[in-house]
Amino acid sequence: MNTTTAAETVDNTASAPSESPVMPAGGAGAASNEPPAEASATEAAAPAAAPAPAPSARALLKQLQHEFPAFRDCLPLAIGIDKQLLQRMPGLDRKTMRAALGIHTGSMRYLRAMEKAKVRYDLDGTPGAEVTDTHRLHAKEQLQQRFKKEAERKKAEREAAAAEEANRQRQEKLNALAAKFSRN
Repeated sequence: MNTTTAAETVDNTASAPSESPVMPAGGAGAASNEPPAEASATEAAAPAAAPAPAPSARALLKQLQHEFPAFRDCLPLAIGIDKQLLQRMPGLDRKTMRAALGIHTGSMRYLRAMEKAKVRYDLDGTPGAEVTDTHRLHAKEQLQQRFKKEAERKKAEREAAAAEEANRQRQEKLNALAAKFSRN
């Protein structure tokens, strides 16, 4: 699976430069007497043959939020939602889809929803299976870890700012003492 994806990626990058410099007929690059109709027909066929580059995970997530109520409303997703996505969007890149799902399910909003959820939802927002206590507990633990990390980061920032202020005051005192005793 990865070998094919890598080969497709190589094919996409190899064909991309030939698609980019498309010039209109009679433009600056039209120095030869070749008929422009043949060149434009070949160039028009090339984009149709090459698959479109996969969107970024964030762009895909935006698209999913736009198309599906479960993503838009940040509902707890059904187990196997990736299979539903692949069924509805057959050309979807699995790696990008997994990254987008990771971003979505790792978000604070989603974790908060999971912490209190009773039911999971499919892509259309239809209720499905029940959320287990284990999954609710996992979401709660993830939130606690995030809050703890954020509190530690803020504490470190405050300590660094306090140390910097103490050094500034110390330097001012030293400068004042040096000024006082250098006069005599």
